[in-house]
Amino acid sequence: MAVENDSSVTEFILLGLTDQPELQLPLFFLFLVNYMTTMVGNLSLINLICLNSHLHTPMYFFLFNLSFIDLCYSFVFTPKMLMSFISERNIISFPGCITQLFFFCFFVHSECYVLTATAYDRYVAICKPLLYIVTMSPQICSLLMLGSYVMGFAGAMVHTECMMKLIFCGSNIINHYMCDIFPLLQLSCSSTYANELVMSVIVGTAVIVSSLIILISYALILFNILHMSSAEGWFKAIGTCGSHIITVGLFYGFGLITHVKLSSDWSMGQGKFLSVFYTNVVPMLNPSFIASGTRMSNLL
Repeated sequence: MAVENDSSVTEFILLGLTDQPELQLPLFFLFLVNYMTTMVGNLSLINLICLNSHLHTPMYFFLFNLSFIDLCYSFVFTPKMLMSFISERNIISFPGCITQLFFFCFFVHSECYVLTATAYDRYVAICKPLLYIVTMSPQICSLLMLGSYVMGFAGAMVHTECMMKLIFCGSNIINHYMCDIFPLLQLSCSSTYANELVMSVIVGTAVIVSSLIILISYALILFNILHMSSAEGWFKAIGTCGSHIITVGLFYGFGLITHVKLSSDWSMGQGKFLSVFYTNVVPMLNPSFIASGTRMSNLL
């Protein structure tokens, strides 16, 4: 991916999460622990699913991909974030910034579609159990994952191409800990109307389509659960879906709140603190929610 444009800016300075000196070292260790926990949790889950043949099922195939995305997702920006706490000037080149933006958008969009595929998998497992093996065959699961990554790649390419068409000729100081879309738009010397329009269409389409599929899937699951005569079946259905619902709620909830606020009259400083939840906290919590949901469903 060639990264060239007519900007006079060749590098950016990331301000990081805070400029208060007394908070730099404590925050460095806090987010270092967060990063290590995220790495260990997701790597352990990936390793467990790979090595345990009993977990080679569609549900764990989707969970494997979710953990893989969270692992890569954290690796994209967390090392740079940690550098901002211990460096006087955390510099990132223009190509490096655009590359970080691309992979950030790629993994965020991909996770959105993987969560949607997982909701569909839970719907088939609970509402159509006799057809589950046929409906969620290895070929279908692979196509769903391929589609998720292709849609993620397409969304990231559009965001990146639009960003590369902008001209940056003034300030090169990004008031954030990573190269996100809104902070970069604020630095542009050219019109950002097309970028904002494209972003609204892409993000809006992804969120609306994914949310509708997830909501319909869980509405049908709830309807099916209410008609179950067995309490054991009811609790098992709740156990297998509960962790996914929490993950979806955290991912969409914090992500939407952050971007809605950033596009309104909130300051970038307030927005970057809120973005910590869906960039750092959610990837760390996902493995624990998945593990607890799995234990609950296996015990019943």
